[in-house]
Amino acid sequence: MSRKRPYSPPPPSSSTTLSPNSTIKRPTFTSYLDIPNLTPKINTLCEIIATTPSLSVEKTLSETGYRITREEVEEVLKLSYGFPGQAVKFFRWSGHQLNDNHSPYSWNLVVDLLGKNRFFDAMWDAIKSMNKERLLSLATFASVFSSYVNAGRVREAIVAFEVMENYGCVRDVVALNSLLSAICRDGRAFDAYEYLQVAKKMIVRPDSDTYAILMEGWESEKNADSAKETFAEMVKELGWDPGNVPAYDSFLCTVIRRVNGLHEAMKFFDSMRVRRCYPGMRFFKVALDECVKYLDVRMAEFFWEEMVGKTGLQPNTQMYNSMIALYCYQNDTDEAKKMLDDMIFKGAFPDLLSYNLLFRFLIKGRKLREASVVFNEMIKNECGPDQPNCDAAVRAYLDNGDAFMAMKVWKCLIENYHKDLEDTANLLIAGLRDADRVPEAVKYAEDMISRRIKLTSSTLSKLRQSLVKDRKEFVYEELLRKWKSL
Repeated sequence: MSRKRPYSPPPPSSSTTLSPNSTIKRPTFTSYLDIPNLTPKINTLCEIIATTPSLSVEKTLSETGYRITREEVEEVLKLSYGFPGQAVKFFRWSGHQLNDNHSPYSWNLVVDLLGKNRFFDAMWDAIKSMNKERLLSLATFASVFSSYVNAGRVREAIVAFEVMENYGCVRDVVALNSLLSAICRDGRAFDAYEYLQVAKKMIVRPDSDTYAILMEGWESEKNADSAKETFAEMVKELGWDPGNVPAYDSFLCTVIRRVNGLHEAMKFFDSMRVRRCYPGMRFFKVALDECVKYLDVRMAEFFWEEMVGKTGLQPNTQMYNSMIALYCYQNDTDEAKKMLDDMIFKGAFPDLLSYNLLFRFLIKGRKLREASVVFNEMIKNECGPDQPNCDAAVRAYLDNGDAFMAMKVWKCLIENYHKDLEDTANLLIAGLRDADRVPEAVKYAEDMISRRIKLTSSTLSKLRQSLVKDRKEFVYEELLRKWKSL
């Protein structure tokens, strides 16, 4: 189904975003100084525009001897928004070389840079010149809408929309959507909604994109009540449209983020799905995040089944991680492991978070055999455990009498981390000694001392007892000598 999405103004845009109650500020623009590897010619032309008084620009440009193309005019204009007077002089100067045959895009850039600098009279002069050349398009008026709204002059943007037919441009739903989009992007969704009520009675009937734009506006402003009102109006005006995914996405995201929003969103979701209307991936991600926040496994499983089974959407790694986290928090590591296996099968590859979540809760639940399998997989896939997981694993394996895995995890620990190792180091030495693995304890103690990891006198004292018992005092004496030399 084709979508009549709104036009946006030409690329160079203000970095200043205004909210309804903000003080209007002068925007800042991308300059030629921000762009690496410009050609010497473009760099020189931009530098002249940026550093030469307006009255002298055309003379200085002529002295360069440059011949210029339409494409070069476009590139220079895009980098000259901060110098509107000089940029217009450059445009006029280059027009002489091009026999006044500028590209429509160059004209649109001139309109845009004048509008973004709030030279609105000059902007309309440029529009009149474009009209004479029959170069006007919706893109031109999209720029005008954006410039007026950015300047806090929404009423003038609406007037521009209402007079655009006088300039040979069709005032249709695509144009309306461009106007509403500009208004909503500025945090004025209420103004956009109010004008829609006027427009749909007098000018043009809205389409699904119109409501998607308003829904995005309400979402941005976290206004769930207005979103619900607009949703009801959309259904009344357009009916249920399975293709209207962006509107459903934004609407449900807005509702679910409010207090008690999870259950309210569920009611609306139910109304949609019985009519085979579904939101997109963005909502399902937000829904899973909310389920994790409230530890609601049943709700998460419901959304997961709907997403995978009904919409055909493929969850990404982040979404799998949400499910793994939920199952882990409910101590259901079996289901969490199934999720990990499923994501590998579906091509959403586990990351550090996926593995560390599962490994942490397997260790915590003393499911050490399963933890060992996951640990080996982590090492194989270069997704080693984080330091707290390593510390906990060494303790758990020692408590369970599995010195081999404790040493294996310690090896991973010292290969990847270099601070805060003392507690686990002492724990490992004491654990190996208690497991009657004194030779390994001595070997690891020597290695720790060489790495300047501090062993406590208590740990060494316990090791001494075992070595004296085995008549290997000399081993302890050598170890003590190295320890004292630190």
